[in-house]
Amino acid sequence: MADGTRSKEQIQAEVAAARARLASNVEGLILQVHPKAIAARSIQDAKTFVAGEIGAAKAQFVEPDGTPRVTKIAAVAVAVVGSIAFLAVVRSLTRR
Repeated sequence: MADGTRSKEQIQAEVAAARARLASNVEGLILQVHPKAIAARSIQDAKTFVAGEIGAAKAQFVEPDGTPRVTKIAAVAVAVVGSIAFLAVVRSLTRR
């Protein structure tokens, strides 16, 4: 056989390999677009997002060494108490 020509067996082997790759790719696509897979990815993304947000919120009130940031905690406590007092005053004024 001349250089560059393939035998029937070589062509059949290449076709079989291409068929196997195609089947594998189709299986992968089916797994990616399956509703259960999409739901699982969405849940994992949500869990990752929530964990990151909780970590960011915690970092606002805790030093890297684990000690609480008293000034930030006190500021939030004062804001909460002030809001409750404001609502109590508004409520008492509207009841008159």
